[in-house]
Amino acid sequence: MSKPASQPPPPEPVLARWWAPFAEFLEKERRYSVYTLRNYRQAFDDFYRWLGAAGLWERGFDKLGTRDLRDFVIEAQSRFDRRTLHNHVSGLRAFFKFWLRRGGVKRNPFIGVPLPKLEKRLPKFLTESQMKLLLTGPQRLLENQAIDPFTAWRDRLTMELLYGGGLRVSELVALDYGQIDFTSGVARVLGKGKKERLCPLGRVAMAVLGKWKSEFARDTAHNAPVLVNAKHERLPVRQVQLLLKRYLALAELPQDLTPHKLRHSYATHLLNAGADLRLVQELLGHVNLNTTQVYTHVSVARLRDVYAKAHPRA
Repeated sequence: MSKPASQPPPPEPVLARWWAPFAEFLEKERRYSVYTLRNYRQAFDDFYRWLGAAGLWERGFDKLGTRDLRDFVIEAQSRFDRRTLHNHVSGLRAFFKFWLRRGGVKRNPFIGVPLPKLEKRLPKFLTESQMKLLLTGPQRLLENQAIDPFTAWRDRLTMELLYGGGLRVSELVALDYGQIDFTSGVARVLGKGKKERLCPLGRVAMAVLGKWKSEFARDTAHNAPVLVNAKHERLPVRQVQLLLKRYLALAELPQDLTPHKLRHSYATHLLNAGADLRLVQELLGHVNLNTTQVYTHVSVARLRDVYAKAHPRA
């Protein structure tokens, strides 16, 4: 069998027939982020190339058996790490589930296909003191006249909302003024799978938002974006990632921390302070409690560390 990388990418007729309807469903109905769409597209392209290299494409999806898919998983392990492979297979399972419901295929061949076990990785997060230092960055730059007031308050509001509300970065940039109840300080957020949830934003974030709205926002209509760039257009995700890197560097914190790590910090700090696990699940918008439970491991690890350093019998 030739290598998948040597195979051509899916041609336009294949993309139009198989990929485009699935992508539209993910974007319009499931409201998946551009990053999930990109990852699922990479999984589809790789699977198409593998089918071509194995001489299986012409047989059609319905002819794929469990042994074929096991061969795919085994071969893919030489090209991807385990987590990437799991993500690819997750995307392909969703792809076949979509076409099964629409009659495009008769079964989902990925159901029951074994995958290599994932190593358990605890989510990275900032300590409360690190978080405080990070959030003071815009004000420090403003006092040193390194940035203008518009940028300083916009950048601070961006980080305060990520941390104060536990928002995903896609939810953050999509946030409109009409979604926020300024009396209660709660935002109505539409998350993954079009699932709506209520997110308390916190006293500090609401205070920063109030100043931003009154002094810097041009448009505060119901459908107007909260976070905007210098042209007062909706802030793109990439700019959020870049501004965070700026303040991580200023605080001498690791550059590989992403906006999502502020969400990890939010969850960890809530649990450290005694918040109920199911409440945190609701605040994060997790469908499965197991997704939230990883933060309890972080909290336990922190407690053990504190105990080891402080207890005379440790």
